[in-house]
Amino acid sequence: MHAAARSTFSEAASNQRHICLVTETYPPEINGVSLTLAHLVKGLLALGHAVSVVRPRQRIDSTDRNHDCDTTLVRGLPLPGYPGLQFGLPAGALLRRSWTNRRPDVVYVATEGPLGFAAVNTARRLAIPAFSGFHTNYHVYSRHYRLGWLQQLAFRYLRVFHNQTAGTFVANTDLRDRLEGCGFKNVSILGRGVDNRLFAPERRCSELRRHWGLADGDLAVLYVGRLAPEKNIGLAIDAYRAMKRCSASVKFVIVGDGPLNAALQNENRDLIFCGLKTGAELARHYASADVFLFPSETETFGNVTLEAMASGLVVVAYNYAAAKIHISHGQTGVLVPYGDSQAFVSSAAGLVRERQYLQRIRRQAREYVSSIEWPRVVERFEALLTAACCESEIGRASSMTRGKLSAWSEEGGC
Repeated sequence: MHAAARSTFSEAASNQRHICLVTETYPPEINGVSLTLAHLVKGLLALGHAVSVVRPRQRIDSTDRNHDCDTTLVRGLPLPGYPGLQFGLPAGALLRRSWTNRRPDVVYVATEGPLGFAAVNTARRLAIPAFSGFHTNYHVYSRHYRLGWLQQLAFRYLRVFHNQTAGTFVANTDLRDRLEGCGFKNVSILGRGVDNRLFAPERRCSELRRHWGLADGDLAVLYVGRLAPEKNIGLAIDAYRAMKRCSASVKFVIVGDGPLNAALQNENRDLIFCGLKTGAELARHYASADVFLFPSETETFGNVTLEAMASGLVVVAYNYAAAKIHISHGQTGVLVPYGDSQAFVSSAAGLVRERQYLQRIRRQAREYVSSIEWPRVVERFEALLTAACCESEIGRASSMTRGKLSAWSEEGGC
């Protein structure tokens, strides 16, 4: 390595980085992607990096929520089927001006919509290292909205999109292996964490349980998440009905909102719908339940799995994504063969018949998750991004050195 390149690398390594995140969802929107990004931003700031965010304007927007980092707002349109969410319109010209005036060291593109596509192209033209995140199985969603014919086309688009970046971050090894087998390049694992101080059994609230109509020995079954077709919530309701047939002292509590909310409430008058909850109020709802049903078959991870385990709940989930990584069947939760709906229902009902195992599993779930926190994830994220910064800087320094040597030679050097 040339001396000039080594010097540049050494100086850059000690400097703060300017990391730009581009996303079509961000708090106060509530979903796994937005909350994951919020944790990453908070962690990068705590490590001393300069962080900027590019995102669409939201219906209820207040930039003072993002006072801790620079925020560039772009135009957006409502996401079909999700009126509360926006997708960003292409903003290549705006990004070129912004990144030319204040060049990021590295860009992370978290979503694959028009805004994300423009960000990847702009970063490439400006020779800024750019990475992408595969946070959502959009191609799988299509079949839940009667657009199954789009699934292969959507997957090809995702592959082209991600392969234009320096690398793609995914949440687990199964997803990495599947994507690599389908032609995705440079796929790395970036796990997820959980806030063990926020989500904790100590937040259990007897008053809230009484409000739900539960006595001390009754079981509260919980679902937290979007009320949408791809979440397969109908199976959770079927599982609850089977549990109810085993014992009358079971209640089903649903936390969340979405396009199916009105229909579900009309069809299931005996269920307890609590709407959206965040922060300490969400944590209180988790901790006040006993069993968590998570029937989704479309997750890239499933942050709610860790939140429920941290809150001391018995999680019933399919054996993939976060559940496969973090649940030991019968020890820290209940795993069900992927896609086996009958096994999901019978596994949930079995918990009612064998209540003696509940307390042990709940305690062990909490003990296991207590070591899984966001700072470790942020450090991994930082390492992946800053390694690319260093490689880029070394490359630029080497190019500059070659240019100077060439000029010197032309001027008569040996």
